[in-house]
Amino acid sequence: CGIRKVAPLRRKLSTLDAWITGQRQDQSPTTRGSVPVVQIDGAFGGEERQLIKYNPLSHWTSADVWMYIRSYEVPYNSLHDRGFVSIGCEPCTRSVLPNQHEREGRWWWEEATKKECGLHAINPTAS
Repeated sequence: CGIRKVAPLRRKLSTLDAWITGQRQDQSPTTRGSVPVVQIDGAFGGEERQLIKYNPLSHWTSADVWMYIRSYEVPYNSLHDRGFVSIGCEPCTRSVLPNQHEREGRWWWEEATKKECGLHAINPTAS
């Protein structure tokens, strides 16, 4: 994750003032349960440069996202149809079974509270 995702994102974000994510609070109550719509990015910003992180889907549920996709015929990754509901890099992603939480397909060997690749490592935590 560090080489394929975090390092390239860090390089790109160093040239920007803000970025947009698709994070939702319902993706992980422990690591994303308090994600606001707008925040200061403490992971990729710095003391000399403030970086704004915009999470417009923060209060959406998975059902809201899929209703929007279907209503507006938004293209999506066909792996979702095969049970891959949280898609990362190939070695860290697997399909989930019906009624499993979407993040159970990511880093399945880790504890539920440690399922984060580093892109959103400094999120506000639920209290």
